[in-house]
Amino acid sequence: DTPLLKFILPVAVCSIICFGVLLGRARQIKEELKQVKTKCTVTFQYLNTTVKRPMGFDMWDVTCPQGERKPYTEVIDVSSGDLHSAGLKPLSFVRQVLAACLYPELMSSNRLPVDVKQRARRLLGACSGESVGSYTAASGIPDIVHKLSEFITRRDGGVLSHPQNIYISPGSQWSITNLLKLLVNNSASPRTGVLIPVPCHATTIMSLMQVGAAIVPYYLNEEQGWKLQVEELHRALESAKGICNPVALYVINPGNPSGHVQSRESIQEVIQFVSEQRLFLLADEVYQEYIYGEKEFFSYKRVLGEMGPPLSDTVELASFYSASKGFLGECGLRGGYVELVNLDPAVMKHVYTLFSKDSCAPVLAQIALDLMVDPPQPGDPSHPLYNMHIKTTLLHNARAFEVVNSLPGFSCHPVEGGAFVFPRLHLPPKAIQKAKKAGMQPDMFYCSRLLEEGGVLTKPGSEYGQKEGTYHIRFCILPTVDIMEELLKRLTSFHMQFMKDFS
Repeated sequence: DTPLLKFILPVAVCSIICFGVLLGRARQIKEELKQVKTKCTVTFQYLNTTVKRPMGFDMWDVTCPQGERKPYTEVIDVSSGDLHSAGLKPLSFVRQVLAACLYPELMSSNRLPVDVKQRARRLLGACSGESVGSYTAASGIPDIVHKLSEFITRRDGGVLSHPQNIYISPGSQWSITNLLKLLVNNSASPRTGVLIPVPCHATTIMSLMQVGAAIVPYYLNEEQGWKLQVEELHRALESAKGICNPVALYVINPGNPSGHVQSRESIQEVIQFVSEQRLFLLADEVYQEYIYGEKEFFSYKRVLGEMGPPLSDTVELASFYSASKGFLGECGLRGGYVELVNLDPAVMKHVYTLFSKDSCAPVLAQIALDLMVDPPQPGDPSHPLYNMHIKTTLLHNARAFEVVNSLPGFSCHPVEGGAFVFPRLHLPPKAIQKAKKAGMQPDMFYCSRLLEEGGVLTKPGSEYGQKEGTYHIRFCILPTVDIMEELLKRLTSFHMQFMKDFS
């Protein structure tokens, strides 16, 4: 188990450290519990061990001791990819349609554009009882599922998408977790393994641990811009022999947190690899709208279809997209979808049963997906303003890596796609020693100091997995231009002082 533990343990340790600020409160609760004789049937000791593990990486205590003064008046939180929380305004067209669907009387006024009223009427007409309060089919409102299918076919240059292969879900992570439940036999011996990239966002790591999968890490090549290399996939697969039975490969494109975008050739190599090794392919493509520079996004579904038979008829693929991570940024509505390709018909029936157990995805989230894949077109009243402020902001903020690279002790590849900058930290030995003395990962130590002294909340690379001896931080590039400029100003000031203090 040693190769796997080298990856799992740093992530688990980091998650515990992130929650270190809560341990004091936990001890206090324990003392209180000693004084109160519980009569509850379900106690903490009763809980499943998987839910007792720390899972909320966002719950950092950023409060200051009473009376302590800081050189800032508020914390800039760039620890997550929440577009609206970061300060960008919701799209008017989206919110107007949602409002009209929730309160149809609004359509009798002159305050809403014509295309908003037309869309709201169509969507309400697709709802049972013409109400967003009604249940829908388990896979989603049929009219919206067809719109998703049309979008995928259009995006993929004519490679056909079939509505019966699409399932709308309460967010893409919900789909990923449920498919993992399908793929992972937690009672099997040896355990079921899943190959995942390093670095990899923490929610998928936790999902894998929850379903009892063995994590088989493969490392993206940082020196080559976080390139996914097939040679590394072969090495990872070889390392799993005698430890687990790998059944799936998980890829993230564009990368989170790495910010890389795979080329068509790279995707072809991965598809050939999973075909030869008989692996199920899980393609997390939720940041596909966020592409910068000269890179072009190619979906795995498109490349697979264009490779032709026998691969296009045999490789089993699940691809994911979400209303949270597109230009809509509607994280709180919880809407995503998965498209399944080349699955056994008997398995598809079981997928339908599995996805039906939670009734249906939120109706407003389904509506948001419709608006995401079928936005206002040229000539529509709402088109001139649709998402322009978001595109402009992202294109500006994606150049944050240039500022980071100008600082001593930082190195960062250009952000090709996604919502994050993931620079490497070259920390002085004294800083590393200080962190270890404090019982912290060095990049976690850096992030905690940046929070306390600079008022910027970022995440350490140790949360996502990284090569031993390397350190990183991750921060989001979704804030408004003004906030991003202030963030980079604070980061620069803090970093220069930090490097001076530990030089």
